[in-house]
Order: sequence, then structure tokens, then C-alpha cells
Amino acid sequence: MRIALTGSSGLIGKALVRSLHADGHDTVRFVRRAPAGPGEARWDPRAGYVDPAGLEGVDAVVHLAGAGVGDHRWTAAYKKEIRDSRVLGTAAIARAVAALDSPPAVLVCGSAIGYYGDTGDRPVDEGAPAGTGFLPSVCVDWEAAAAPARAAGIRTVFARTGLVVAAGGGAWGKLFPLFRAGVGGRLGNGRQYWSYISLDDEIAALRHIVDTPALSGPVNLTAPHPLTNREVTAAMGRILHRPTVCAVPAPVMRLALGEFAGDVLGSQRVLPARLLESGFAFRHPGIEESIRAALA
Repeated sequence: MRIALTGSSGLIGKALVRSLHADGHDTVRFVRRAPAGPGEARWDPRAGYVDPAGLEGVDAVVHLAGAGVGDHRWTAAYKKEIRDSRVLGTAAIARAVAALDSPPAVLVCGSAIGYYGDTGDRPVDEGAPAGTGFLPSVCVDWEAAAAPARAAGIRTVFARTGLVVAAGGGAWGKLFPLFRAGVGGRLGNGRQYWSYISLDDEIAALRHIVDTPALSGPVNLTAPHPLTNREVTAAMGRILHRPTVCAVPAPVMRLALGEFAGDVLGSQRVLPARLLESGFAFRHPGIEESIRAALA
């Protein structure tokens, strides 16, 4: 297969490219700079430009680009960057694939379980409505921006990803050094649910989506058994053989993180109903397997 990607320099994008190349697939990586070779093509999401030559003959497009949600404090300017990087980029890609004479069979758009907002103890699957707040509103607009591709008859999937367990980036990339240093602990009261997925399963799920024609619309990419932050903290301590007594009180988190603290302390008990129904088998369904896989 020939697969075009955005966001190929990120944690998930890099791993996906490695996986595809290992199995003999060709990739075209869309970049914002001048292309360095035939495996790259130019795009400018803010300007709405996507080089159509990079999309010619591709079987699938996996669109993962977007500014990191936890990379900076949520100033008004950075909240605009979070939204624009997702909505403008998705709109540009969707219009570009819709305009092709021979469009790809599938467009997989990155999304997030932030769509559901704070669900407390209530388990939710893809049939649940959007939550309220900044991140749910971003996810709603992000997914809506793919409308041109759907209108053109292209199978469009929204991969609503949870917390990816990986040592090389994302939330867990920041947690591992703290726990190794013996200063890891629960966040707030620790009762909030964390819906996680190992990096290996994230990549396998994205490839499963590409290869499964029956899948369209939202698909949750989370392990089947969400756990509380307190349970995740205990698992990290067991595996790393470190104490986990340094709890971070909610007021301290709000002082340090500002508005973003509300989402860190919020609870999301998200289930991967559509993945399981489509026959996907998790390699690391539990938190301990996921953590060990990341450390390996």
C-alpha cells in the first residue's frame, strides 16, 4: 500500500511510519518545510495548501498533525493554536482528497477522547455525545472539518485516542522520569479514570482501521479496561520499584497548569466498543503490560 501521513514527526506518526516500512509499505510524509526527497510532500495547513502530487496514487491518508495539548500553558493564544492546528489542517486535507480524480479509499483523522469531556465513573463508548468545555468543543470542530471528504464518499474515520503509554513522548513520557526519581504519585484524589493505550496497540489499531472497510466515523483507541489514576500510580510504582507517596494536590496542579489542570484531574472512562466489535485484539490490554512494553 501507499499511505500519506501528516504528523509523521510526532510520537505516534514516527512509530506508524516505522511499522508501515517494516511491512514493505510506501509512505508519503507531508511536511511544512521544503521536501527532502520523494518520500515527502509539502503542505501548509494554515494557508489551506496540500500538494496534490503527494496524494496521487495513495490508498489511504492518516492525518495526525496538531499542536500538543499539554505542551504549553493554556493562554488564549495557545488555545487558538490548539484549535487552529487541528481544524485548519483537517479541512485542508479533507478538501485536497475530495478534489482528487482518484481519491484514497480511507481518510483516518486523528481525534481524542477529549471529545467526551469529564464522564466521571460513567463508562462511555462511541455512541456517547460530546461533553462540554474547551477540549470537547475542539474535538467537535476538528471532526466536523473532515466534512468535504465524507461528502465525496471517502470512508472517514475519527481515531479518538486516549493516553498513549510510551516512554518517548506524550503524557507518559513526562511521567516516567518522575516515577524513576521516586517523586511520582497520584494526581489530585486519584479517583479520576484514565483511558490509556499502549503505543504498540495504538499503531496496530490505526492499521486495523485502514484495513477494515466496515469501520467509519468515530472509533475509540483505548485499552478495554480504564483504570483510576490511583491504580495507574500503583502499577507504575510496582514495575519501577519506586515509592508513590508524592501525591500532587489539586490546588497545586491548578496553580501550575492553569485551565489545563481541569482536564488532567477530570475523569474519562472510555471503552473501545467499535474496535472490539470489529475483531481487533489488544496486545497489551492491561496497564502493567502497557508500561512494560513502553519500557522495553
